[in-house]
Amino acid sequence: MKQFYTAVTDLRRRVTGGFTTFPYEAGWADEATYFVTIEESSAGALGVQLAVQISADGIRWHDEGTTMTVAPDSAEFVRLTHFGGFLRLAGSMESADGGPDASAVVTVRLALKG
Repeated sequence: MKQFYTAVTDLRRRVTGGFTTFPYEAGWADEATYFVTIEESSAGALGVQLAVQISADGIRWHDEGTTMTVAPDSAEFVRLTHFGGFLRLAGSMESADGGPDASAVVTVRLALKG
């Protein structure tokens, strides 16, 4: 029988500029799905760019190659397999004027099956 677990790694977190989500140990799982919701955003925010990162030890991180863009007031997901021991997302805000003032409130959920 498969095991299933959903973790909320970031709950209503306000993000600006570059950021990473809370890392999660997922080595037991065969597959993972990240669900990302932007609950609110500042004027001029175009969305959030996210890249999946993997790690064997939770310290040294590598870009896995999967990316997504989440528009303001929307939600997206990515499915993953073959990801090693730890997972996280590395993100950056996109703004209309390119300035550092854009922000968003983000919730990230990680669903694991194995």
